[in-house]
Amino acid sequence: MSTAASPPPGGPPRPALRQRLRARWADRHALPRFGYWLLSRGTLLLGISGVLYLLNGFLIGWAGAYELLIGITSPAAVHPQWCAWPLSLAGWAAIPAVVGAAAGYVITEQIQAHRSRELRDVINELRRLAERPGPPATSGDDC
Repeated sequence: MSTAASPPPGGPPRPALRQRLRARWADRHALPRFGYWLLSRGTLLLGISGVLYLLNGFLIGWAGAYELLIGITSPAAVHPQWCAWPLSLAGWAAIPAVVGAAAGYVITEQIQAHRSRELRDVINELRRLAERPGPPATSGDDC
């Protein structure tokens, strides 16, 4: 009598890391608009700005790179200028664009959440709130 090898407990093996990452990347389209935008375009802009900051931090110092990024120091006053100008432009245009876009998406989502009510329901609620209150309720305790 031969015994067949039983399958290992625990089900099928997990997919490889590469397959799991590919599936996660494909699922990004299921995210809300803000999440998708942040993953697709916002991450790119912030990544480029981060690389520029690191490069300038190593070349001119971290304090100098920070002052360039936020606009305290002019890129013309820094040596080497070839890397200072892109960081200054990123701090002047790219970072505010990412922050403004993120704020715009959040505000748009809030507005759309409040617009989902029917006009008839809103008017009925306003009429109900505008009605005069009735006389106060009398208590059953008469002294």
